[in-house]
Amino acid sequence: MSRVISIDPGISKCGIVVADIREKKVYEAVVIKSNLLFKYVKNKSKNEKNLQFLIGNGTSSTNYIKNLNRMVSNLIIAEEKNSTYRAKQRYFEIFPVFGIKCFLPREIFILNKNLDALAALIIMEDYFQMEFEFNKKIDTKTWLK
Repeated sequence: MSRVISIDPGISKCGIVVADIREKKVYEAVVIKSNLLFKYVKNKSKNEKNLQFLIGNGTSSTNYIKNLNRMVSNLIIAEEKNSTYRAKQRYFEIFPVFGIKCFLPREIFILNKNLDALAALIIMEDYFQMEFEFNKKIDTKTWLK
């Protein structure tokens, strides 16, 4: 099982990252409305076999874990403490600030960014204790409807 779907659950939205463990690459990073999570997982499970699912144990995860355990047989519950906070740091590793922007407060560059997908990446990197390559063309602000 080399493909992993990492989920950062939330009350109104969930961050999701799809990656390959062997290649250490992220292939998809999205933010979806929370009510669409189970539909997303069902579609992914149907289209790809041998997926490993990883979910953070933080905010509102209890209901997600209970329902996902019914849907998939290989759900791993992982620690997600400070994942959103750490996603801010990881954001600048993936999307570094250059030039005159270096003199501005870094926080202004992520004020309107959805960091949930990067929080899902942090959860996965912590669990597998490895850093994954993140394609800079992936839009972490995407909301699936």
